[in-house]
Amino acid sequence: MLIVVVLVFSDVFDRIRWQLNRHASNHRLTYEDVILTEKLSPPNHHRLAEARDVRMVLVNPSHPGNIGGAARAMKTMAVKQLVLVSPREYPDPRAVWRAAGARDLLETACVVETLDEAISDCNLIVGTSARGRRIPWPLVDARQCAEQIYAEPSSSKVAILFGREDRGLNNDELHRCHLHVHVPTSEEYGSLNLAMAVQIICYELRMRSLVSDLVRKGVSNPSDTQNWDEPFANAADVERFHEHLAETLIEIGFYNPAEPKQLLTRLRRLFARVRLDKMEINILRGILTAVQEKSIKNNNLS
Repeated sequence: MLIVVVLVFSDVFDRIRWQLNRHASNHRLTYEDVILTEKLSPPNHHRLAEARDVRMVLVNPSHPGNIGGAARAMKTMAVKQLVLVSPREYPDPRAVWRAAGARDLLETACVVETLDEAISDCNLIVGTSARGRRIPWPLVDARQCAEQIYAEPSSSKVAILFGREDRGLNNDELHRCHLHVHVPTSEEYGSLNLAMAVQIICYELRMRSLVSDLVRKGVSNPSDTQNWDEPFANAADVERFHEHLAETLIEIGFYNPAEPKQLLTRLRRLFARVRLDKMEINILRGILTAVQEKSIKNNNLS
């Protein structure tokens, strides 16, 4: 009797048996002839690091073809959430044509009028930036950006902002971000098409979803926030905090709106770097309220 010991993936077992029978002239292989030592599940590249569905936000895109190209770039890298902020021409057949097989992403894309609508529930916001700023912001490349995103708790909602084709994101939009991502292009010619920029970011996200360096090396990351005890504050909570902070600073005479300089921008950068959670936001706003009440009381006494 012919005995074959086989170690195979369970979903291809029958195909192997069929191939052996094709070439066996004197014996037909049956299940009784086979000792299956172990059935293995097909390899799952996402076992170590499940893919994160990051929100790709295109701010005021001017050409519908770039919207379609961005959707195609996203789908090839298994990124599904597309948000369009006040697109100039959309819907448009040119977007569908450029999307090719990613038409479904266009059909499920969320179209909003303001950036606030696009990111209000997000806990981590990343802005793409092609140039240096007067006040430096935490800056990473595309690969570091992917690492940062995968260090987030699984419950965190993440958005990556892409600006207008001709001038990118403005300063106010970039100030809403926790960090900026930059693609180090050639010094001779560094112009990236919008869809190209989306493709690069999505590629790094895809690679990070397939291989987890930290798990593979068996070490923990000291900056890992996966086990943080409180959820991070979303964009809406952070914006209300900054409004409360500015209001309080004006009331106590520390900040003069007529001569703003860069005070509020620097404070935004400070708190973006710290990454406040919901409890910390509540504590800080409680302090601001106490300061306001004390200020009112002192003014009444005087």
